[in-house]
Amino acid sequence: MLGTWLSDATITLRESVETWSQALEICGKPLLDAGVIAPEYITAIVQQHQKLGPYYVLAPGLAMPHARPEEGAKGLGLSLLKLQHGVSFGADEFDPVDIIIMLAAPDKHSHIEMISALAELFSSDVDMEKLHQAKNLE
Repeated sequence: MLGTWLSDATITLRESVETWSQALEICGKPLLDAGVIAPEYITAIVQQHQKLGPYYVLAPGLAMPHARPEEGAKGLGLSLLKLQHGVSFGADEFDPVDIIIMLAAPDKHSHIEMISALAELFSSDVDMEKLHQAKNLE
């Protein structure tokens, strides 16, 4: 089901990054290039992180950065950054983060199906372990 939103064009594999903000920039680039988000969308996530902390780090090794629709989301989309060596987001026991899935939605309703598919993935220990261990797009 996530194949509707995730493809080779929206998945990035990297060995490592220096900072959490660099991870956000890299993760958001496919959405930016596709016109799904405006540059201010990533800026809004960074600003909220600085203000509230890493509100989008959901579980050990897993972050789902997102901002409000009016903060630069032009369409519905997901992008995924998989790091071989995780990066600290300042999320205590949930660091280091190696899976970053950026979500963008232009309104408060259109992403419900996407969230449902993500919840299904996140609730599967087997699938999440495969994702954490992944070294290629397969």
